[in-house]
Amino acid sequence: MRPDEPQQPADRPLPGGGEPLRPDGGQPLPGCYRHPERETGIGCARCGRPICPQCMVSASVGFQCPECVAGGHQQVRRATTLFGGRPERDGALVTKILIGINLVVFVLAAYVYGDWFTNDLSLLSVGLHHGGFSYGYAYGVAEGPGQWYRLLTATFLHVQIWHIGTNMLALWWLGPALERTLGRIRYLALYLVSGLAGSALAYLVAGNFMNSLGASGAIFGLFGATVVLFLRNRLPLGPVIALLVFNLVITFSVPGIDWRAHIGGLLAGLAMGFGLMYAPRERRNLVQAGTVLLMLALVLATVVLQTARLNG
Repeated sequence: MRPDEPQQPADRPLPGGGEPLRPDGGQPLPGCYRHPERETGIGCARCGRPICPQCMVSASVGFQCPECVAGGHQQVRRATTLFGGRPERDGALVTKILIGINLVVFVLAAYVYGDWFTNDLSLLSVGLHHGGFSYGYAYGVAEGPGQWYRLLTATFLHVQIWHIGTNMLALWWLGPALERTLGRIRYLALYLVSGLAGSALAYLVAGNFMNSLGASGAIFGLFGATVVLFLRNRLPLGPVIALLVFNLVITFSVPGIDWRAHIGGLLAGLAMGFGLMYAPRERRNLVQAGTVLLMLALVLATVVLQTARLNG
């Protein structure tokens, strides 16, 4: 440096203290938030923390710090169906299992164990309070007040090939679409509680010694939910309404069909369908669970009150 050259000012403290200014008069570069001794001019694109080259993680825009990258991975939302279910590779697995259970029970009842198997699992209108009676091939009665399981087991029993054939065909037509949109757990709850609702209405309304069995209550519950699904997605209702009306005509015109179980399942399916498919997103799980539990409570209350009435 020549004597006549002006001397560069030395680093001087900031007013009020703090880090010294650079020789060019600028602020010093901050240190990496994980390595404070390393100065850096790069900040995290999400939180703004200074990051050194070792801590930089490439993002779609700029760089992010390791914490933001880890937090972003944790916040990635799991894919869900329109109504909160989890998308599955096999969207009809529960439907296939239900069909399989119905077929196995049919074979056991029709070809292996015979009448006593049907009598022990079917529902009779007095079956939950009256003991010691059995009547005919398809009729059974509970031997004590503890056989509440008949409300459910009756929904898996069939005694004629046409009966199980038509029910399983309808289950295969209706089930997969509902299973894929609702998810497995919601769909299974819809099916089972609809079946229980059909049993409950049959128990409430049917005369003494009028038996009820079959998956029709659960199937009509799927019909009801399918109507709601078409409404929710603004699809033409004509085809599903026509199919439903056709089945209702058969229900009320063919002797021996328990219309009470069909109507009970249909009403339950409609009610649960609205609760499952119109639940607000921010409270979806709560509303959906509450809808199913409320319907289940209504079923149980109906059975308890009817049993008390018959015993009184």
